[in-house]
Amino acid sequence: MSQRSDLRRRRAALEDEWSRWVPRQGAAVRSPAGGETLRPEVTESWVRSLSSVDPGRDSAPVSDGGTVHHRWAGSPLRGPVDASADELHSIAEDAGFVTAVTDECGTILWTCGGRTMQRRAERVNFAPGGRWDEEAMGTNALSLALRTGRPSTIFSAEHLVTALHGWVCYCAPIRDPGGRILGVLDLSTTWDRSHPLAMSTVRTLVSTIETRLRAEPPGPRGTGGVRLRCLGAQEAVRDGTPLPLPPRQLEILTLLALEPDGFPPERLREALYGGRPVTASTFKAEISHLRRALSGGIATRRYALTTPVACDAVDLLRALESGDTAAALRHYRGPLLPRSEAPGIVEWRGQLEVAVREAVLASARPEHALRYGERAPYDAEVHQHALRLLGRTDARRALAAGRLSTALRDD
Repeated sequence: MSQRSDLRRRRAALEDEWSRWVPRQGAAVRSPAGGETLRPEVTESWVRSLSSVDPGRDSAPVSDGGTVHHRWAGSPLRGPVDASADELHSIAEDAGFVTAVTDECGTILWTCGGRTMQRRAERVNFAPGGRWDEEAMGTNALSLALRTGRPSTIFSAEHLVTALHGWVCYCAPIRDPGGRILGVLDLSTTWDRSHPLAMSTVRTLVSTIETRLRAEPPGPRGTGGVRLRCLGAQEAVRDGTPLPLPPRQLEILTLLALEPDGFPPERLREALYGGRPVTASTFKAEISHLRRALSGGIATRRYALTTPVACDAVDLLRALESGDTAAALRHYRGPLLPRSEAPGIVEWRGQLEVAVREAVLASARPEHALRYGERAPYDAEVHQHALRLLGRTDARRALAAGRLSTALRDD
């Protein structure tokens, strides 16, 4: 009874702080100072979130179901999570939790739990396809774990959205062998079942999944587990293990991922080399080496991928096509294969950069211009757009004004 009373008092104190601060934070100049009741990471997240999230919303926004199914099928997390499924189901059902696994952007890809908690979770779209990043659902354990790279707990009214005040969530990031965050594992339940051992359970489960990521052999699953990162990076990973592809083969893989209908040999050769005098045997050798590295997966006469390869640039394109600027900015971590000079890559790089920039300038949400402005410090028009959208009392105006001053000075 003592623990339940302590939880009730803590919840009441947080509800009081939430009521005092959140409704008037839309134009806040600084974060609320709530003493010991409010943690700084929570209040800072409240301030960031209120520019894009209505605290009164009743559920998470939904990503396209077909895309989510495809991403889970190609995710390096799928094999280790499937291997841990019995344990995850048992813990969730016995302890009254719902368990979720997200991708690196905070979209839920997989869940399990008892019937009662699953129903509760589905009412707020804590289900596959639900977006739980900070821009979509404000302060929550999943978004904080992704942002900080550390385990996170959010209790009751620490959540920005009131529909989640009846919840407590325990979350930790899952990393590949190279240290990159692939997603998060979350255990959630009602606030009155909060328990200090829940976080240690999450840590143990994540450790098990990461061990299986390291141990899983890359061969048997073919290209099903290949993930290509080519925005601001040059990396291909299969089932958590880096593929040692040289730059030219990464260029080929990127072009094939971006153009699923494939290339006639001459067109692909031109996209790679332009007018440079490169022999047919050199070109074919690059294709053959890539085919072997992928255990097949490339058609012979018309070069095209024959099995799925998940690619951040393709995810970016889908977000732009669906008009989801927030998702596009999550995927856009820099120019396409920034070191490449292959004509086909240079052309795609320009198209993607223009499309992202135009989406930002067409958006009425200042956080889009601010986020893009981090990667475009010398783009004065973007910083001016941010200033036009920000209210006069918004603390973020100082950031946009500083960036604009720097851009104009160095112009």
